[in-house]
Amino acid sequence: MLFKYKGIDKSGKTVKDTITASTIEEAKHKLRAQSIYYQTLEPTQKLSLEAFSKRQMPGPLLSNFARELSSYLNSGMTVLTSIKLLENQHREEKRYSDFLDAVKTMIEEGQSLFKALSRQKVYALPEFFLQSINVAGQSGKMVEVLINMGNFFSAQSKVKKQVGNAIAYPLFIFIVAVGMSGFLITFVVPKITSIFKDTGQELPPITQFVLGASDFLIAHYMAILVGFVLLVIGFKLAYAKSYLFKKSVDSIMLKLPIIGTLIQNYELGRFSYILSLMLDSGVSYAQAVQLSSTTFSNSALKERFDNAAQKVLEGNKLSNALHLAKGAPLKRNFMQALALGEESSEVASILGNISQLYQEENEDRLKLLLSLLEPFMMLFIGAIVGVIVAAMLLPIFSMSLGPQV
Repeated sequence: MLFKYKGIDKSGKTVKDTITASTIEEAKHKLRAQSIYYQTLEPTQKLSLEAFSKRQMPGPLLSNFARELSSYLNSGMTVLTSIKLLENQHREEKRYSDFLDAVKTMIEEGQSLFKALSRQKVYALPEFFLQSINVAGQSGKMVEVLINMGNFFSAQSKVKKQVGNAIAYPLFIFIVAVGMSGFLITFVVPKITSIFKDTGQELPPITQFVLGASDFLIAHYMAILVGFVLLVIGFKLAYAKSYLFKKSVDSIMLKLPIIGTLIQNYELGRFSYILSLMLDSGVSYAQAVQLSSTTFSNSALKERFDNAAQKVLEGNKLSNALHLAKGAPLKRNFMQALALGEESSEVASILGNISQLYQEENEDRLKLLLSLLEPFMMLFIGAIVGVIVAAMLLPIFSMSLGPQV
């Protein structure tokens, strides 16, 4: 979502520009991080070339960037020298090389690594990553933070790869089922239909249903295909551009019996890991909560944590702020663990354990879900083919077992 603002930067100059954020609260956080005191801030539908050309940096690439940079810095090199070495090593990767060149140029002009990463126009980087770099530059823990970030993005990429590999087979079966059903109804059924029309006999209900579906698909297949594509595109656009629509969809997803638990485990586990990582890196608790809240991809959960993060900045405990904040319900064991951690001053340790617990719980649930999904898909294919075969054979049996004179 694009927001336009007018304000004053830290040098006292009036600035007018746009900023990309999921919510207006996130836009405010970004402006504060850039030391811009906004006077007006409102959503805009203005389209920019940057919005189309700038895409999110892939997790594996971001992990490699953080790890390689940390290894160079740990060996005693300066940030500028490290970026130059990275650029020389990755010259064959055009987009990544352009990214490194843009960062190098701004650092040569005297800007910090945080500002260079924030202002380059090649890749969009996660806000919590940028703010972690900002805090690390001020606290002198750049190497430690980069190592932790590299490990985090590497772990996230492995989880996505595992899920993708796990659902590949069921998805393939589903596509085969749809293709097979469409072929039978569109090409096979019409050829057998002529036999029934010549007899003039009354057809069974199941046969009439299949024949009706066949005629409908043949007559309107193009409209159905175009309508499906438009529906998918419209959904994606509405999800990306309309915050209310996105929040409604995300809220519904959280309420689904199995999927909702998987989503909440993943989101809360990631938040817990980032928060524990920030605290171990020396970031203050209020700032760590604010940074960790930007990691949520589910807008319903993000809104609740954003509201709670504001209360934490005012001096409240996160557990109390979440309890009072309205929005998506949170898991009880997470709330209890967070409250216990704040009471015992062991938030980093306890949330680190919670993150591991949620990851293991999701792995077990996914294995069970996918183990049940494969036979279900086979039954689904069998049911469709069985209905079509039964619809074609029943009239034939009726003809062969007709009244005997």
